[in-house]
Amino acid sequence: MPGITREEVAHLARLSRLELKDEELDHFAEQLDAIIDAVARVGEIAADDIPPTSHPLPLTNVMRPDEVRPSLTPQEALAGAPASEEQRFKVPQILGED
Repeated sequence: MPGITREEVAHLARLSRLELKDEELDHFAEQLDAIIDAVARVGEIAADDIPPTSHPLPLTNVMRPDEVRPSLTPQEALAGAPASEEQRFKVPQILGED
């Protein structure tokens, strides 16, 4: 497979609205060619006996169980609030909503 040319890199740069210097065109052509070769090698792997996975390792849920624990009473929680109403924090109105 022929490598990516500097003209193709220049075309991609124009499409991406990137301004590249001449030496950058050659540099990126080499890099893109190496990337395309690496992707092609991955595609050549015979993996018919390997099932598709979303993650290489099994995932388990590590959440702790819900347990009732002591917490603040509404009065204690609102004690430091600048304003409260009906056991809730009162904040300035936003967006003109009622």
